[in-house]
Amino acid sequence: MCRSIKTLRPPVLPEEATEEEVRAAALQYVRKVSGFRAPAAHNREVFDAAVEAVAAATAELLAGLEVRGAGRKQPAPAEAS
Repeated sequence: MCRSIKTLRPPVLPEEATEEEVRAAALQYVRKVSGFRAPAAHNREVFDAAVEAVAAATAELLAGLEVRGAGRKQPAPAEAS
């Protein structure tokens, strides 16, 4: 496991993970799996797409996790128009 990826769920992170923290974790993951710290120009598009896909999957995971004693997160109510 890549040790520079930090846990992003409570109680390790008391507040909700920011989009920046989720993306940083995704970037570290893709760097580790690909073996590239920074990809060459011909790999940049696929590298960036992988970071975005991992970030989206991470956000979905965090949104759906149920942490004991904290209950499941409820979606924010829609604003009335």
